[in-house]
Amino acid sequence: VQLQASGGGLVQAGGSLRVSCAASGRTFTGYRIGWFRQAPGKEREFVAVLQWGASTTYYADSVKGRFTVSRDNAKNTVYLQMNSLKPEDTAVYYCAAGAPGRWDYYYSVDNYDYWGQGTLVTVSS
Repeated sequence: VQLQASGGGLVQAGGSLRVSCAASGRTFTGYRIGWFRQAPGKEREFVAVLQWGASTTYYADSVKGRFTVSRDNAKNTVYLQMNSLKPEDTAVYYCAAGAPGRWDYYYSVDNYDYWGQGTLVTVSS
């Protein structure tokens, strides 16, 4: 299984950016595909998650209303559209895949089986 995150970069506060997670190596039907982020000196934190093949999504309170997670089945790719970016959104963004079920802990890093390498998002003030 491979998860390839891309699309990070430098953006001004208030701007938008879309990061992508290309998934390969297995069928991900029913899997949780999550986005996490880790800022310097901080722990990795949950951002958003969707269920592959369904409409279930969850967001961290800090990004709700600004970020949207979506997927393109044909491309086996999950996207995180980030709008109204703030300097505190600066972090390395990781995508991760977790086996079906275990939705009670969708926000926990321990609940995901595969991780991508991360892509850096920097928001300048």
